[in-house]
Formats: sequence, structure tokens, C-alpha cells
Amino acid sequence: MKLLEELKNLKNINPKNPGSWPWVAKLLACVAICIVVLILGYVFDWQDQLDTLSNAKQEEGKLKDEFLVKKKQAINLDIIKKQLTETQQSFGALLKQLPNKSEMDALLTDINQAGLGRGLQFELFRPGAEVVNGVFAEQPITIRVTGNYDDLGRFSSDISQLPRIVALNDISVTPSGGQLAMDATAKTYRYLDEDELAEQKKAAAPAGAKK
Repeated sequence: MKLLEELKNLKNINPKNPGSWPWVAKLLACVAICIVVLILGYVFDWQDQLDTLSNAKQEEGKLKDEFLVKKKQAINLDIIKKQLTETQQSFGALLKQLPNKSEMDALLTDINQAGLGRGLQFELFRPGAEVVNGVFAEQPITIRVTGNYDDLGRFSSDISQLPRIVALNDISVTPSGGQLAMDATAKTYRYLDEDELAEQKKAAAPAGAKK
């Protein structure tokens, strides 16, 4: 009953004299003031801070993602460097198996000697024109040798074991006068020297290009 009376008295309060207000009116006024202060604080101050905080969290997330990516790259960097070193070493080892221009005559002699050493008779030994492919030149050699089956097999094995890369291609074996004749194309490779590379680059340059 007393609370109802207090609520009825709210209609008669004097806004210019808050001190005479009943306690209910004072309580409601305090609550209203607090709510207004909170709303104003949110609109004029806290909203900017919340936006700044939100942006900071987004930036933090991006930085974390970038850190994880760079960390992964750093971990893989040592592995990549090791693989690169191994690749360079392997390439260097393969390159050593390729003769240069001055060593080609000696290699052709080695192929010929491999056949003669097995008692084979060369009926044809004809080096073909070189085919340039990038930094390498392919040298085809058309050969025809005659002998028995075992000697032909040993000759092929000897060719594969030469210190330089030589591959036998297009092999065919046919009877020939009581023996066997083997026709094949031996292919070997050499790397181009600096002058040849420069000439090749010059030839590949478009007309009118600066030298």
C-alpha cells in the first residue's frame, strides 16, 4: 500500500526541488541517469574503443597467420637449401660424364676400341651431325659390327660402362655370313663451351636486338 501511495505521489513531485522527492522518485531518477550516462559513454567514447579493439584483434589474427607462414618457410628453408646442394652435386657429377668438344675424338676412339677389344669387325662407324639441345649437343654415331652373340653382348656392356655417357639406340641384330650383325645408333652427349653458348644465344636473339 505504501509503495502504491509513493507511486501516486510521483505525479505531484516538483522537478525543481529534487530534495523533496519521495525515495521512489529519487531511485528512478538515479537509474535513469545511470542509463543515460552508459548510453552516452557508449556512443561518444566506448564505441570508438570497441572498434579499435576489434581492429586490433583482426590485425593480431593476420600477424599470427603471417608468423605461422614465415615460420613454416624458415623451417623448410634448411631442407630446400640441402636439396639444392644435393641437386647441384648430382648435376655436377652428371656434367663430368659429358665430354667437352676437345674430348669427343677420344670418346669416339674409346667406342671403336671397345668393339675391337671384343673381336668385333666394324663394317660401319659414321658420326652424324650434332643436334644442339639447350646447353648440350647430342652426337649420333651409326655403327654396324659383326661377331658372335656373346661378343656383341659384351660390347654393349662395355659401352654402358664407359666413363662418358653413351647410349645404344635402335638396335637390330641379324644373321650375316655365319655370324651376327648388329646395327645401332650410339648417342653420346657433350656440353657446349662458352663460345658456343654465346654463339647460340646470339643466333637466337631477334633481329635488331641489342648485342
